[in-house]
Amino acid sequence: MSGAAKHDFHMVEPSRWPMVGAIAAFSLAFGLVLYMHPDMAGGIGEMFGILTIAPGIILMAATMIGWWRDVVKEATFQGHHTPVVQLGHRYGMMLFIASEVMFFAAFFWAFFDSSLFPRVDPAVWPPEGIETFHWYTIPLVNTLILLSSGVTVTVAHHRLLEGSQSGTVRWLLFTVVLGVMFTALQAYEYWHAPFSFTDGIYPSTFFMATGFHGAHVIIGTTFLTVCLFRAIKGHFKPEHHFGFEAAAWYWHFVDVVWLFLFSCVYIWGS
Repeated sequence: MSGAAKHDFHMVEPSRWPMVGAIAAFSLAFGLVLYMHPDMAGGIGEMFGILTIAPGIILMAATMIGWWRDVVKEATFQGHHTPVVQLGHRYGMMLFIASEVMFFAAFFWAFFDSSLFPRVDPAVWPPEGIETFHWYTIPLVNTLILLSSGVTVTVAHHRLLEGSQSGTVRWLLFTVVLGVMFTALQAYEYWHAPFSFTDGIYPSTFFMATGFHGAHVIIGTTFLTVCLFRAIKGHFKPEHHFGFEAAAWYWHFVDVVWLFLFSCVYIWGS
């Protein structure tokens, strides 16, 4: 009894996952640099890049599965996520999303700097020879898909607050399906793009901005898929479900970023 905790904070047990995740991130970054610069390492950078990316992906997947499993166990079964701990999680998620905002601000800065002050000859935007996407085709469809997914995830949250497990699962499933549809359409768009990443400043800024957003959609879809399985297992309660709230916040952030991309890059930038 004397060793029992006398506070509301969670003293986290030592974990291997931060170290494994750091190694995975380094392996992925190093491998991607080599892959995108095949002339490095004596002209075999591409091969070394692939060999470095593969273990990075495996370690990253292991980190996500293992770390999330531990956090779910702490929150759902061990009761460590007290109201005080949840408040800290909320502040942490807010700061994380704020850092993501600055992350995308850099890409928008690069795009506007290049488009408002073109450094190509002739000084026009888009640069000569670049055939841009029509905003009223796949980009518009993807906009409608993401906006719809924002509605479905909100409805799922309301069903959870009402204590309806079946409603939560149903609307979360709709959200995940819409996220997969968005990714599939963007992959199709990339596959049929009339330009490649190395064709100049427009393709570079376009693929960096939309590609990193696409990566965030994949991450958010994965996040919501985990929440879907947790909802099926009955982990979420109306008064205790910050894991779902964090996923919903992240998904709404992805929605807002896409609206800026659609307006600025696809419509105005074209």
